[in-house]
Amino acid sequence: MARILFALALLLSLAQTAFAAQPPLIDREVMFGNPEISTAELSPDGKFIAFLKPWHDTMNIYVKAIDAPFAAARLLTSETKRPIPGYFWSRDGKHVLYVKDNDGDENFNVYAVDPAAPAAPGSEAPASRDLTGLKGVRVAIYEVPKAQPDIVYIGINDRDKAWHDLYQLRLSTGEKTLLRTNQDRVVGWTFDLSGRLRLAKRVKPDGESEILRVDPDKLTVIYSCSVFEACAPIRFAKDGQRFYLQSNKGDDVNFTRLQLMDPQSGAIETVESDPLGRVDFGRAIFSVLTDELVATAYVDEKVRVYFRDKAWQADYEWLKAKFPGMEVTFSSSSVDETKLLLSLHSDVEPGQVLLFERPSRRLTPQYRVREELPRASLANRTPVSYPSSDGLVIPAYLTLPKGVPARMLPTVILPHGGPWGRDEWGYDRIAQFWANRGYAVLQPNFRGSTGYGKKFLDAGNLQWGDKMQDDLTWGVKYLVGKGIADPKRIGIIGGSYGGYATLAGVTFTPDLYAAAVDIVGPSNLLTLVKAIPPYWESIRATFAKRLGDPSTPEGKALMMRQSPVNSADRIKTPLLVAQGANDPRVNRAESEQIVVALRDRGFPVEYLLAPDEGHGYARPVNNMALFLAAEKFFADHLGGRCQDGGSKAVTDRLAEITVDPKSVAMSTDAGAAGK
Repeated sequence: MARILFALALLLSLAQTAFAAQPPLIDREVMFGNPEISTAELSPDGKFIAFLKPWHDTMNIYVKAIDAPFAAARLLTSETKRPIPGYFWSRDGKHVLYVKDNDGDENFNVYAVDPAAPAAPGSEAPASRDLTGLKGVRVAIYEVPKAQPDIVYIGINDRDKAWHDLYQLRLSTGEKTLLRTNQDRVVGWTFDLSGRLRLAKRVKPDGESEILRVDPDKLTVIYSCSVFEACAPIRFAKDGQRFYLQSNKGDDVNFTRLQLMDPQSGAIETVESDPLGRVDFGRAIFSVLTDELVATAYVDEKVRVYFRDKAWQADYEWLKAKFPGMEVTFSSSSVDETKLLLSLHSDVEPGQVLLFERPSRRLTPQYRVREELPRASLANRTPVSYPSSDGLVIPAYLTLPKGVPARMLPTVILPHGGPWGRDEWGYDRIAQFWANRGYAVLQPNFRGSTGYGKKFLDAGNLQWGDKMQDDLTWGVKYLVGKGIADPKRIGIIGGSYGGYATLAGVTFTPDLYAAAVDIVGPSNLLTLVKAIPPYWESIRATFAKRLGDPSTPEGKALMMRQSPVNSADRIKTPLLVAQGANDPRVNRAESEQIVVALRDRGFPVEYLLAPDEGHGYARPVNNMALFLAAEKFFADHLGGRCQDGGSKAVTDRLAEITVDPKSVAMSTDAGAAGK
């Protein structure tokens, strides 16, 4: 008995030591609340810096002189409902342009504010001008021509919700001039460096893409690729004759590559493909000053950069040596390229921004993104890979909790959205949040993810809920086989397609997961496709080929089988569902179908519905409420650590968006579409 008591005491002591070795809980609001400063952009003349900062708890645009402290910055916008999602300087620096929608409906309009203007009467900010002023319309920005600083070329879908007509927008007056009525299924326009319209890209009803030369009296096809290939113009070269093309056309071509094409002769020259033959072409980096191609980048396990300009390469290598372990990104520059804002970031560094004066190589720190975030408590995010059921190698990122042995841990599977996207190395606040709570976090780039070549992407065709889901299952097996994951404490959480994968996981592998959180995930593939926004008409054929074609008996049967709602009677995993009421992509019926199905069979389900959100939660108070609920949910079912409560604003908001499943009424349209 004494030996048994001693052994138990030793185990308890070891457990307490391991628990004590974990870093302190990071405050949820530090991770998901507003950053103090973010998204800085240098003005074209290099004299000012614009940036985002909270005003009345909402991220707004500020501006300051380059040598002034951030505390002395002037407020430029005064939004109080939703954060500014994006902004940029006009070419001459006379305007700061930004976009915003209404409560997540994705109907964006373009606004301009004069950064030198005084505050408007009765306001702390200058008056902003709504340059497009349209309701229920989504404005697209095509080009900000270097040679015409008062002009922006935009698309407006007021005439036809599915297709954008091309307009010239004059910033100084707000005057809009219709240039082309889009009767040709055009999805994008390309201008040369002088601002002359030269190319169009259209998508045919069968999903084939065509690149068109814009002639005086017609559009002429000069290049095409199938629905299973990718091709797109990037920009015109400095010579004004050829344009850079990104393409993986050809049966013998797997990875996308960078090419140069002459639109008159059709001659094509390959510029570069991945030197290591591992991933698709990533990005072309051009000089703002000379318009020359200075570098290319590839997203592998980490980003690889290849320079063509020796001066830029020397600066980059000097910075990399000065900041080992950091990724260096040139985020903006003055037009003469003597001043740059650069960002240093890594898996444990959300971002450190510095001003870099190239002639002297002088570095001046500006700010750190989320200054209050304790970097020492963050965990490394490591590239890994594992075989799937049919031997396909699945790349992934693994984040292990800091301060505890990587043995028999509660685990979170975190599939990305899209699904035609991918996870990349760097700081990931959701992975860090769960790792800080004691979970191992696996982020698989399952088949169907982009960036790994045409074959890997095509391996996901028609495989929602099948082989794509199997890749996640084998990720669990990989962690269990290594002894990292406790097979009885596996959770899954994801948004959009990741939400679908969450629902598919608890439906098609009901014994695998012990808890699940679905965020804006589709539950019924037939109603998902039926309700896609009109401006997604160009990718309808992509859905039919890669997801399933509901117009055929075989396609409809496949999609019904792969729809989690149709097998909801198999679910036995505790489930939390979160939705934005105004989501135009995965509308609320997708969440409410699964909530109603579980409710009607007497299975408990938790449901959050934010009335002021769309596809995902943009407002920090909603995000913090969501993760307050998810954190407690996983702690209850998986046994991870949990921060008690939250601020009154967050706990009140959680109460406001929590919906009693008994009150949910599924629309008849949603039900009929699933039959």
